[in-house]
Amino acid sequence: MRAARSLRSLRSALHNPVHNYSTSFVKCRSTPAPASAYNAQLSTILCPVFMAFRALSTDSDVNKAGPLVEYERRIAAGDLVDGDACQVGTLGKLQRLYDELVVSADDCQLDRYATPEKTVRSGWFWYRLMPQSSYSPVKGLYLYGGVGTGKTMLMDLFFDQLPSNWRKKRIHFHDFMLNVHSRLQKHKGVSDPLEVVAGEISDEAILLCLDEFMVTDVADALILNRLFRHLFSNGVILVATSNRAPDNLYEGGLQRDLFLPFISTLKERCVVHEIGSSTDYRKLTSAEQGFYLIGKDLSSLLQEKFKQLIGEQDIAQQEVEVVMGRTLKVPMGANGCAYFPFDELCDKPLGAADYFGLFKSFHTLALEGIPKFGLHNRTAAYRFVTLVDVMYENRARLLCTAEGSPQELFKNIVTISDAQHTAPRTSSRSRRSDDSDLCVDNELGFAKDRTISRLTEMNSKEYLEQHAEERQLS
Repeated sequence: MRAARSLRSLRSALHNPVHNYSTSFVKCRSTPAPASAYNAQLSTILCPVFMAFRALSTDSDVNKAGPLVEYERRIAAGDLVDGDACQVGTLGKLQRLYDELVVSADDCQLDRYATPEKTVRSGWFWYRLMPQSSYSPVKGLYLYGGVGTGKTMLMDLFFDQLPSNWRKKRIHFHDFMLNVHSRLQKHKGVSDPLEVVAGEISDEAILLCLDEFMVTDVADALILNRLFRHLFSNGVILVATSNRAPDNLYEGGLQRDLFLPFISTLKERCVVHEIGSSTDYRKLTSAEQGFYLIGKDLSSLLQEKFKQLIGEQDIAQQEVEVVMGRTLKVPMGANGCAYFPFDELCDKPLGAADYFGLFKSFHTLALEGIPKFGLHNRTAAYRFVTLVDVMYENRARLLCTAEGSPQELFKNIVTISDAQHTAPRTSSRSRRSDDSDLCVDNELGFAKDRTISRLTEMNSKEYLEQHAEERQLS
């Protein structure tokens, strides 16, 4: 379903190649960007690239299914028009991985039903009794690129073409790490709980697809190396998407020297491929009536819109369960809609687990008072980025009041490179005034582009229509 939604968005974008979109951000309207030169260049590049892959897909009997074949089928059927050369090139990488997996399915023990019973580990006891070290004969794939380049859509297209009987899992990286920490809690007291957890994960899925691979937490960074060393040793094949190149993961993080071996292992066990594109497909939308309200003293208007959404149902304080037995209090909730002041969700010690728990029970969030971010509220900015990631993963709807447009909210968040290239001010006084709240943070600086892009899409007419359709079907 996610791939179909993404492909509908891509189809809409490709049928309207000129970058002419608008949003309903009050006092914020994007200016159409000229695209004729880009489109002309794209057509000269795309045709030979796509034809080369088309020839590749017809030269072998193996290439009768897979992401590139499905993409070509949809083009032939008129469901899609040709995408950009970067996406077609990435589909070629995914198709080759698909073909290798089909040929090596038995060696990789992908088929959960065909695998001989005697070779299947039955829980941790069997794994410890007969330890194995069996790297997969097939390397995985690590896709990285800027926001809105279609990484998630391409991964979903790949995953949806995989045979249903394979041991496979597609999961957001935040959710995956929450699951890992939950399992570690369960196996407290074991001599090497990470080995146990890796055994359980690899029993469930040999092909592991992780979306939005981004390491910001020191606890995650310290366990990833040993966890994935066990996973790869158990034959796990990783397919991942990320905004960051492997060498830039957890850049500037605490105790990064302990994380560096993971980067080497990742590059050894995965083919690394960059998706380059000059187009953010999430911004090629045309919002007419969104819910992103810019300005102060708009709480009454937000509450009015909130009440319109919940209808005649009574508003009440609610409580939702999150992982490890914790609960999250919802100040106001009804009819699948939750209302929070910003500080209740992002100024308190909450994380991805709490947000995932929230959106298991609610499909719409009204968030009051999103501030502009800087040095003074960097921690809240991190939580807000995580909140938007979880909302987007769950295709939730956002109503909010904010101090500025998405771009304005993150204006004072910059990477080290951006800070070094900032032009000096002519006046030291004006520079001190401008930079007093400047937050130089690499992880947050890279994550902000994704958040801005997602906030833009979540306010688009297309996204809101899809949300309404899903609510009718559920």
